[in-house]
Amino acid sequence: MGHVEHKKLAPRIVNCAVVVISDTRTEKTDESGRLIMQTLRENGHQVVEYDVLKNDAGLIGGRLEDLLNEEGLQVIITSGGTGASRMDITIESVLPILEKRLDGFGELFRYLTYQEIGTASIMSRALAGVARGKVVICLPGSLAAVRLAMDKIILPEVGHMVREAAR
Repeated sequence: MGHVEHKKLAPRIVNCAVVVISDTRTEKTDESGRLIMQTLRENGHQVVEYDVLKNDAGLIGGRLEDLLNEEGLQVIITSGGTGASRMDITIESVLPILEKRLDGFGELFRYLTYQEIGTASIMSRALAGVARGKVVICLPGSLAAVRLAMDKIILPEVGHMVREAAR
């Protein structure tokens, strides 16, 4: 069975958690998380959890553990903490929990980002993977990056990703 047939069997609606990781944003000032949630909802998906966490490995790891244990949750999307600075620890917090990496996500994201901003795209460590049958996606915190990832990668593939992750 090819990818077209797989996509036809994929769920049309998925249950998602959105976790924003930032030392400066709050629920009131978080635009990227709101954009992720709005885009998901406008496309028929459910947002069942939303958090804004500080750049703290213990907080991030603990919250991810809770979400991975949540029945019915299929996708976790994080925003923020994917850059190269010392305070960007999202990737280091997520990698140990992943059972499989979906390297193509980061590769495609950086390629599409390169088309928009050029060589600065190398600074992104965006990634996706699978943990305990759930899809985990880590996006940068910028609105442009979130919009790009949601429109060009996540929305077209999220159901397919969920189907494969759960098999």
